[in-house]
Amino acid sequence: MSAAVLPATGRWRRWWPALRRIGTVAFFVLVAVLLFSQARQIEWAEVGAAMRTYPLTTLLAAAALAALSHALYSGIDLFGRHWTQHALPLRQVVPLTFVCYAFNLNLGSLVGGFAMRYRLYSRLGLPADTITRVVGMSLVTNWLGYLVLAGAVFATQTITPPEGWKIGAVALQGLGVVLLLVAVAYLLACTFSAGRRVSLRGHEFTLPSARFAVLQLVLSGTNWAVIGGVLYVLLQGRVDYPVVLGTLLVAAVAGVLAHIPAGLGVLEAVFIALLGTQVPRHELLGALLAYRALYYLLPLILATVMYLLMEARARAAPTARLESPDQRRHQSLR
Repeated sequence: MSAAVLPATGRWRRWWPALRRIGTVAFFVLVAVLLFSQARQIEWAEVGAAMRTYPLTTLLAAAALAALSHALYSGIDLFGRHWTQHALPLRQVVPLTFVCYAFNLNLGSLVGGFAMRYRLYSRLGLPADTITRVVGMSLVTNWLGYLVLAGAVFATQTITPPEGWKIGAVALQGLGVVLLLVAVAYLLACTFSAGRRVSLRGHEFTLPSARFAVLQLVLSGTNWAVIGGVLYVLLQGRVDYPVVLGTLLVAAVAGVLAHIPAGLGVLEAVFIALLGTQVPRHELLGALLAYRALYYLLPLILATVMYLLMEARARAAPTARLESPDQRRHQSLR
């Protein structure tokens, strides 16, 4: 059996460099195609016209909040770094998270949230199982803040669904209570679970500490609140901030369920449905176009440049495989 296995292994090793090159080219082609497709769907003239209608101070304030939000999210993988104890420095983790977030917003989670994270982290030497744990912790952190903010907004009936929606006011309020209960259950599990381990459908998960979970909530909740602030500033006070935030939270989950990159059309439809009676339609669409330019497009341009630089540096330097804490402890005992 070993004689049959060894030649097969040898052939696989001979083919592996070529397969990696093909995979790399395919990945770049996919990203380029998605970027081109995204650019074609944007009405650049309308974006420019919307931006020109704003006072410079309004645009600068909105841009500052957008930059703050991206900075906050860029720290989200630091939770995964602390939890897994991997050795990548902050100067690599933070820019990587920013790049992946920008691509995630514009091209969808499969590209930015998963494929690009796995590619960039693996190029830096992080093992696949550690990358999976980092990605999982980032997802939990991001949506924990959403659960609390959306739960509070929906449960207090801050926004009222228009007639004709499949979900009514009472159902939305009930959904808010459920979201809050899920968030509370996570915090309680992190606090009181024996050994901070829980089992779900035969799979065992290790939870972070209560202090860690609270920090997750604070960072994520602050980020979602700041994103709402970007739109509030661009609407120039025409709508109360809690209503703007609540509408954004509805649009966020609608965009995820629709599986449309950047939520194109979904964001606009939700805002028009919920705020169309308070703000003239053309002003509302102008604010949303300006929001897309500041929060989606400009970061994507910067992230594309940064991504190409990361790839160039990775090609220039050999990949050093990082050991996990367990592996390091094992080596020290030998």
